[in-house]
Amino acid sequence: MKATGIDEENKSLRKWTLDRAHSAIEFSVRHMMISTVKGKFRDFTVEAVGDPDHLDLTHVAVKIDPLSIDTGEEKRDAHLKSPDFFSAGEFKYITFETSSIEKTGEDEFNLNGALSIRGISREVQMKAELGGIMKDPLGNTRFGVTVTGEIMREDFGLKWNSILETGGVMVGSKVRFEASIEMFLPE
Repeated sequence: MKATGIDEENKSLRKWTLDRAHSAIEFSVRHMMISTVKGKFRDFTVEAVGDPDHLDLTHVAVKIDPLSIDTGEEKRDAHLKSPDFFSAGEFKYITFETSSIEKTGEDEFNLNGALSIRGISREVQMKAELGGIMKDPLGNTRFGVTVTGEIMREDFGLKWNSILETGGVMVGSKVRFEASIEMFLPE
């Protein structure tokens, strides 16, 4: 994996390790135009390579297993894994890989890159807010970041829907997501 804008010989180029116990990828979508359903993915990886002093030069790759979707309702989860939505038997992963990271404020960044769902890849931009960088009690350097964004699900082949008798649709088009990620550099 190559970090954008960093020479691979640069000694400050480091691989961060995901702290799974303190990380989550969650989403929400409108249901029947009257409420919001929330869910999460339980199985995912995040790889980040870069310089802790220049996070805007970091390269990030995310891989999510759609079979790990959890909305708290087994029947709905089974439907989301089916060919109507993620077709998880055919498309094993949802992926995101940065092409660039732009610093937009003191602790704010835009993550630009390719999001792939169901074999359809589109350029997207997400917002990231750095929670901080610190040394933990074991001497590891840690950082936390919250990433937010939204997509139109139909852009990625997630087209299933049902027209309601009262007007409107069963599932909203806009999907909002939030990833709370904690990573560390082992010392």
